[in-house]
Amino acid sequence: MLQSSRSLFHFKILPLVFLCLCLPAPLHAEISQAERQSTYQQLETFANVLSILQENYVDEINAKRVMEGAISGMLFSLDPHSSYLNPEDFKDLQENTEGSFSGIGIEVTVEDSILIVVSAIEATPADQAGLKAKDKIIKIDGESTQNMNPMEAIKKLRGAKGSKVILAIHRQGWEGLKEFTLIRDTIPLHSVKGTLIQPGLAYIRIANFQSQTTKDVKAILQKMQHQQPITGLILDLRDNPGGLLDQAVSVTDIFLDSGLVVSTKGRVAEQNMSFQAHSNEGKNLFPLVVIVNEGSASAAEIVTGAIQDHKRGIVVGAKTFGKGSVQTILPLPEGAGLRMTTARYYTPSGRSIQATGITPDEIVPFVETKETAKTNGTHSSNRALKEADLRNHIPNPNQNQEKGTEKTTTEKKEATPVPIIDNATDENKQTDQPQKSPDSTSPPQTENSSEPSIIDLENDNQLHAALNALKKMQGL
Repeated sequence: MLQSSRSLFHFKILPLVFLCLCLPAPLHAEISQAERQSTYQQLETFANVLSILQENYVDEINAKRVMEGAISGMLFSLDPHSSYLNPEDFKDLQENTEGSFSGIGIEVTVEDSILIVVSAIEATPADQAGLKAKDKIIKIDGESTQNMNPMEAIKKLRGAKGSKVILAIHRQGWEGLKEFTLIRDTIPLHSVKGTLIQPGLAYIRIANFQSQTTKDVKAILQKMQHQQPITGLILDLRDNPGGLLDQAVSVTDIFLDSGLVVSTKGRVAEQNMSFQAHSNEGKNLFPLVVIVNEGSASAAEIVTGAIQDHKRGIVVGAKTFGKGSVQTILPLPEGAGLRMTTARYYTPSGRSIQATGITPDEIVPFVETKETAKTNGTHSSNRALKEADLRNHIPNPNQNQEKGTEKTTTEKKEATPVPIIDNATDENKQTDQPQKSPDSTSPPQTENSSEPSIIDLENDNQLHAALNALKKMQGL
């Protein structure tokens, strides 16, 4: 059951991590009488078609199933992130707030009726098996995925820990299909890792924004500060699909002393919100470099946009995903739910990054090495799927302005060309209220002698560029 009718949920199984606002009753804007009349006429047409099908279709049809399909199609025709959640889907969404699930660890989307891998989550069965972004999932356990929506696919990919699932995959350059047999496992929603790269120079990677992310970032900073004073920080948000809006805001607040973090605007007044940073009394104001790529989406872009607009740090890497819309979750009768796009979010300078993304201050394409090619291709520039590539993506209201801004930015450095799931919303600025932490959430991780290194300077040219930028900021 929902803890509150206005709780935030992090739904992590669709291509763009998103934050949701649950409301007890639908929001609404004024609808003219002419619009209502037109709607009634279309509904009458729909009812007539359904009646004809029920009476004449070759086989007896399931009216409820057909209606749900029609609702799903209606929402999918609006944008890629609005959808109908049947009771089972809505229950799954609620369970996703518990901090873990059993599956293989991939994020998927649909392009031209083909199920496509957006990203393999680090250290999961999918990642270890070598699945890559843009792989086409042709079959799941022998069943064709043709016209299968992401929700249906996720149901088939998830299952009991220890059970297996067989995927038939096609990858560009392959002559035929290859089968991957994966053993499902618990997929923990790890959020934060950190280490000291060099004396005084810290590195923190945020994989996604969970209910404990801000607490974990602060804990890691404090632990490293006890080892030695931090004189500079690299914040790695690459392949971060987003997450909870309040966590994106409060993480940003760690590094800002004042000013606007993000605002949201929609048709309905309740969707118009703004979130401000608070004074840190001069703490954590050391030089900051943020690394992003095409996989940095939504909440990750909120943090990046705020840091960039306030000139608080330098952004290094590749242009971000461009997920600048907000979804609201509305409970429906009989346990179902409606997820619909209700607003766009804007960076402190008023930029909408919807379908445009954020252009780094220093554009550094990821260069794949033999070592990175052996693995999942983490941060690889061949992950070119972006918000603008998704069918029916909502437009950017300042598209012309954004194009002009992008041109100016890219003139600083040469241009470049990885992606995924999120959104943003909250209400009454409740970002400082603690979220209930899931029992399975792991503590923040820092590197030590018994753990594998979380960085690879030798094979990670973007990280290397970020480190050089950080040293320049320090005059080293």
